[in-house]
Amino acid sequence: MKYLIFNEQDGVGTLTFNNPAALNALNTDMLQEMREFLTDPAQQASLRALILTGEGKAFIAGADIKEMSAMTPSQAKTFSMLGNSVMNLIQHYPVPVIAAVNGFALGGGLEVALSADFMYASAKAKFGLPEVTLGLIPGFGGTKRLTQRVGTAMTRELVYTGKMITADEALRIGLANQVAVPEELMAAVTATAQAIAQVSPHAVREAKELLNQCPDENAWAVATMEYNKFGLIFSHPQSKEGIAAFIEKRKADWPAE
Repeated sequence: MKYLIFNEQDGVGTLTFNNPAALNALNTDMLQEMREFLTDPAQQASLRALILTGEGKAFIAGADIKEMSAMTPSQAKTFSMLGNSVMNLIQHYPVPVIAAVNGFALGGGLEVALSADFMYASAKAKFGLPEVTLGLIPGFGGTKRLTQRVGTAMTRELVYTGKMITADEALRIGLANQVAVPEELMAAVTATAQAIAQVSPHAVREAKELLNQCPDENAWAVATMEYNKFGLIFSHPQSKEGIAAFIEKRKADWPAE
């Protein structure tokens, strides 16, 4: 892969955006590489959690403005559709995805981070949707996901002003789950990913699927999905093993699905 580096250890994968000379800016080729990775069953087979991070001083500093400058309206729509499809793949990836925001997460970069299940941030990270400063609007699903994360009023303020906020402000408004000094960011994210890797992978996938439905469904629809899933999960070998391990006061040995 030209723009991505992937490593895996003990069920925890790390996908690094690797175009530091351009601050990891999203171009068409990079988005297509991401789509190919995210739809590859072979990459998913052994994963329990996936970490996204950036090489250099940026997570992703935005979309590639030089590439966008030559786009026709039709090409811009196609670019937005590609970006939206990749963000949806991240959101619905079979295992939890954690964004380790090591630096600038602006525009499309913030939209990538928002597509993850949650994000940890370096104290040096900066966040924002600055599209209006270019006469544009967010194009990769960021308005909806940011609203779900921090609420309508805060989203409107950030989108209408295009301003950048610090990691501490991101933590205060609920955009980031945790802030770490730069040298400790990956250790903090990896520790959480490893904790996820220790529990039932089947239960985590079922929980993620349910959580992804919550924002778009009413309470009764979610409750219906929940009790159906809750009942069905009792037939799965991993639930039987988890309950038995608890009763027998031992560590669960999760059977393959």
